[in-house]
Amino acid sequence: MRRRSLGRRTLTGAAVAGLMTVGLLPLPLAATAQAAPAPATAAADVNLALGRPAKAGGSHGAYPAGNATDGQQATYWEGPAGTFPEWLQVDLGTARDLDRVVLKLPAGWESRTQTLSLRGSTDGTTFRTLDASDGRAFGPAQAGTVAIDLDSPAEARYVRVDITGNTGWNAAQLAELEVYGDDVDTGPPPTGTNLARNKPVEATSTTQNYVAANATDDSTSTYWEAAGNPADLTVALGADADVSGVVVKLNPDPVWSARTQSIQVFGRAQGESDFTSLRDRADYSFSPGQDNTVTIPVSGRVSDVRLRFFSNTGAGGGQVAEFQVLGTAAPAPDLTVTSLDWSPAAPSERDEVTVDATVRNAGTAASAATTTEVTVEGRAAGSAAVPALDPGESAEVAVSTGTHAAGSYAVAAVVDPRDTVAELDDTNNSRAATDRLVVDRAPGPDLEVRSVTTNPANPAVGADVSFTVAVHNGGTSAVEAGSVTRVQAGSTTLDGTTGRVEAGATVNVPVNGTWKATSGGVTLTATADATARVAETNENNNVFAKSLVVGRGAAVPYTEYEAEDGRYEGTLLTTDAKRTFGHTNFGTESSGRKSVRLDSTGQYVEFTSTTPTNSIVVRNSIPDAPGGGGAEATISLYADGE
Repeated sequence: MRRRSLGRRTLTGAAVAGLMTVGLLPLPLAATAQAAPAPATAAADVNLALGRPAKAGGSHGAYPAGNATDGQQATYWEGPAGTFPEWLQVDLGTARDLDRVVLKLPAGWESRTQTLSLRGSTDGTTFRTLDASDGRAFGPAQAGTVAIDLDSPAEARYVRVDITGNTGWNAAQLAELEVYGDDVDTGPPPTGTNLARNKPVEATSTTQNYVAANATDDSTSTYWEAAGNPADLTVALGADADVSGVVVKLNPDPVWSARTQSIQVFGRAQGESDFTSLRDRADYSFSPGQDNTVTIPVSGRVSDVRLRFFSNTGAGGGQVAEFQVLGTAAPAPDLTVTSLDWSPAAPSERDEVTVDATVRNAGTAASAATTTEVTVEGRAAGSAAVPALDPGESAEVAVSTGTHAAGSYAVAAVVDPRDTVAELDDTNNSRAATDRLVVDRAPGPDLEVRSVTTNPANPAVGADVSFTVAVHNGGTSAVEAGSVTRVQAGSTTLDGTTGRVEAGATVNVPVNGTWKATSGGVTLTATADATARVAETNENNNVFAKSLVVGRGAAVPYTEYEAEDGRYEGTLLTTDAKRTFGHTNFGTESSGRKSVRLDSTGQYVEFTSTTPTNSIVVRNSIPDAPGGGGAEATISLYADGE
């Protein structure tokens, strides 16, 4: 079935007025417009000829027939010089009931009159007259536009303009051949709530401070404007939704003159990479008399919606004060961690700790199997499988995290850390334990290297270098003499014998032998109890490394620490399996293919220096604003809590 678009003749004048007022800047409003499920709308004035195939009886080589249906008034078709009559024809693709034809020349051209008539055909062979031959005046006062209302609706697939004269040039000329009539059935009026309100939005370009975020801030007194056309404006709904319509608003204040924007609507489902068209390109008329609002019916299940602007008679780029997406959230799972504890409840350094997480599907659809990942003091400590869950169902997940040194630790868990499950809400997947995991010291010794001293301190190339290692016992009982302290310098391995080390004491161990200094330097690795002679409470802290620079050159005496290897409260970003490259794929672009994202105040990355230092260099990235133009953020650096 077809449905006629009402109010076309009223909108014709509005469209022409929009062509005459170009680049008018709006005045701000004090009031804030509120989104409504069913706002007042202007009927979409759909140009049925836009983008359709066009041909002519003849053409000047530089000005082909296709220019007349490209939606750009600055381009035009021109017939062969000195040849009349000439004709230009568009194929609408299917027969339509037509009621109006709009002809345009470039808006700034001087006045001229072209004698022309209109004919239509359903088969491309037999044509009948739609409008008799008459002189039609084109000029700047009418923005180069002539609108011809047909005396009665006529059915046609092919619309032909016959031109027999032109007072302004020795050839037939048309910039745009626009055809209006019955639209295809668009289904029921859009329903649902505005899913785009205050959601993230980005644009391919922005002019001045009219940024993309203005289009979803629930206020028509602010707006986005592109730097030119074509331009895209994309809103991320956050989860799949069944959408029924898109509402595009400009400021309703009369200072915003009528204008026509050519728009196409695209959508993309969650997890997909490509957009598909939800509504083909069409011209939409905005008029203050109709609240400067256009509603575009669409249908689909998508999580991202994109508007693509091809032209705007009122400005150099697309303009949107409010970009609303009407619909309802699609059924989807929503995984959350509802509780978090561990066993044993009071472990010592020797105890294996198991963290028990309760995962619940709080959504409206079943979830696929996934995983839960546990961090201990910001460091990934283990993961375990989560079974598929029906809506409302919970599962107990046990995650082994191994042993931990004596101390107090923050424990957190995140379900579906790789976002393999499309959810209603991806922001509620993590939970931090209310209490801290307190690990008691186990009885026994614990050796660790505190420093490595070289002699000479700054060796020259070829010098014999000896080493002294400071070994500390952080345990509760003494270590008898005889353990091996080892230094590795390049391919050279040197051992020293450690004397008795009392609990809490540090001893200096001279290492036997020397290393011949080589140009550029070397990484020194010192290991306490290198032969594992001593049964320690913590066997994971015996190694210490530092750089030694010899001579001049590019060798730099620094120790590098990766954020993901430290303690952190934030989001661990990792690359995908294919290591896909892209400016938003931070995991792929990070050293080690991992990084930590800090989203809010209080989140941090923390590490303990393994070598003395007098300077710290922090590598970080602050993403650009969604609409471009840069972004400002503050990152604070603390050393020993200050």
